Amino acid sequence: MDTSDIEKQIKDIEDEIFNTQKNKATEHHIGKLKAKLARLRSEVDKRKSSGIKGKGFAIKKSGNATVGLIGFPSIGKSTLMNQLTDAESRVGDYEFTTLDVIPGMMKYKGAYIQIFDLPGLISGASKGKGRGKEILSAIRNVDLVLFMIDAQHENHLELMADELFKAGIRLNQNRPDVVVKRTGQGGINVTATTKLSHINEPLIKTIASEYVTNADIIVRENITEDQFIDVFIENRVYVPAIVIINKTDLISGSKLIQQIIRIKDKGWKVIPISAMESTGLNDLQELIYSELKFIRVYMKPVGKQTDFNEPLILKQGDTVESACKKLHREFKDKFRYATVSGPSAKHDVQKVGLEHHLKDEDILTIVITR
Repeated sequence: MDTSDIEKQIKDIEDEIFNTQKNKATEHHIGKLKAKLARLRSEVDKRKSSGIKGKGFAIKKSGNATVGLIGFPSIGKSTLMNQLTDAESRVGDYEFTTLDVIPGMMKYKGAYIQIFDLPGLISGASKGKGRGKEILSAIRNVDLVLFMIDAQHENHLELMADELFKAGIRLNQNRPDVVVKRTGQGGINVTATTKLSHINEPLIKTIASEYVTNADIIVRENITEDQFIDVFIENRVYVPAIVIINKTDLISGSKLIQQIIRIKDKGWKVIPISAMESTGLNDLQELIYSELKFIRVYMKPVGKQTDFNEPLILKQGDTVESACKKLHREFKDKFRYATVSGPSAKHDVQKVGLEHHLKDEDILTIVITR
């Protein structure tokens, strides 16, 4: 079957889902249609991506994390980039000023955060409109997405989020806690370790039958049918995102407050700024840093003073072993013990092993064999 035939099937299924009344009697039918639709879309994406050679943006990642800044054309991204980073992003009052990826480096609390100013994202990007496929491919590889919207065009947020969803990018979600173990026989068996309110066992089996014949499925969280379908699709990525409302100087304070409340009610973290007037930028930097879940660890070499100028940047949940790997491979291979003082220590100076979890502003000494 060629791609055009699959795309016709996709259109037919989309129409059937749209025209089917949603109720208890039809939920299994719709669930199976959604599962088939996701599988066919994934197949089309695989075929199209395998046929594209030499396309895409050449992005060289550096620093402690990478952030993608996206928005509709002429939203003010270039102005913001020039305020936050060392980038020289061209600024203009016409659409598509940024025609390529513009990287810049923001230094904050000792962390080097690389920000990419991506070409304006527009409706239809997931179908390739306006370099959309290239932009979305770049977004799949960042650690945080910054949606930038004009205070006068709140609807742009939903349009952009929808394009990312269609491209398999899941924002502010974790990978569903579901285990699928394929078996040779016995059909599909489902075990739920928590109460399910959005999906039931028969619907799980209906959806799963589109992908597997025999499997043991363990569901460990209260997921939706869309989340369960995602378990079977390989190209899903999970990225945190925040919303920047720009040009706040162009609307009244009461309208801005109402807009912020509406966006927050939809589950977004949001921050108002004016890139042109340089307002709200410190709060934005702090939110970016917080969402990337960084911690600062100050190194104290044996017999020397603590270096408070250049902290080791790690992530929440990282251990002494993580620090060793980031510093030098030899540190783990020749590790004897470490000492920690600060928030993670039980007393002033605690002797710890590789498994010790570090916290922000710990002071760490690593002792190795010579």
